[in-house]
Amino acid sequence: MRVIQRVLGNRSEAGLAERLHHLEHHGAVDILRVPSADVARRRLRATTVGGEEIALALPRDQALFDGAVLVLDDHHALVARVGAERWLRLVPASIPDALELGYHAGNLHWRIRFDGGAILVALEGPAEDYLVRLGALIEEGRVAHSVDAAAEEG
Repeated sequence: MRVIQRVLGNRSEAGLAERLHHLEHHGAVDILRVPSADVARRRLRATTVGGEEIALALPRDQALFDGAVLVLDDHHALVARVGAERWLRLVPASIPDALELGYHAGNLHWRIRFDGGAILVALEGPAEDYLVRLGALIEEGRVAHSVDAAAEEG
């Protein structure tokens, strides 16, 4: 069992984000799902999505939060996901818009699901950060968007 004794930072911090992006591209980022009710805890035993058993033992001056990077080395990372997973629902207005949307989602390595004519993007930060990356598709109304409540991956 791995013991984690500190939070390394936030997944959105520039230096960490670049390293995590590289590891995500190689399937080397594991997720620790933490119920909202447990976020204030400093000590916690859990199993990651990838099946690794961990023990969290944070100092009093550190708190667990959504996007907390708990492990980061050259070959593996562990990131905390707190609360229910949220999805950004994107619905293209036309086939050309759908192709452009698919290009962006793939190029940005977003974790997605399909739901009929919509692409659902797993939110790992504010929805606005994702929408900005889509630029004209959103600004010109070529893709409609909404945030869905938690959903289990199927």
